[in-house]
Amino acid sequence: MAYKFKPVTKREIGTSLSEINVTPLVDVMLVLLIIFMVTAPLMQSGIGVNLPQAETVSAPAEEGLTLTITKDRYIHIENSAINQFLLEQKLKEYFFGKEKKIVFLRADENLNYGFVIHIMDIIKKAGVEVLGLISEPPEPNKKR
Repeated sequence: MAYKFKPVTKREIGTSLSEINVTPLVDVMLVLLIIFMVTAPLMQSGIGVNLPQAETVSAPAEEGLTLTITKDRYIHIENSAINQFLLEQKLKEYFFGKEKKIVFLRADENLNYGFVIHIMDIIKKAGVEVLGLISEPPEPNKKR
């Protein structure tokens, strides 16, 4: 018994699988773009600190390490939290081999004065030569 093969035409194979439907892909990409556009500004917020206000303006800093103390007494070196008891060691490690040892302190205005002095003492013990305090300019309509 001989079999006869019928030639396969292009119409029988179908062309629907050979083309990619990009509409769902574009929809998903637009949704992701909108989500990232909305959340990107929220991710740029730093550590929330209510800085004290001062009328005097100082010269901008050239370089240095920023240390932040929040109202809950959490200490941050740049953006990473650090334990108060490891602060001196971390500062020594950071400034090892560097010529200029400069720290800028951002402390919440509602912190206990004694606690801020204690942290400043730890910073000085670590060998920091220059310690600057960061404040913000007063609002024009706000009276103290």
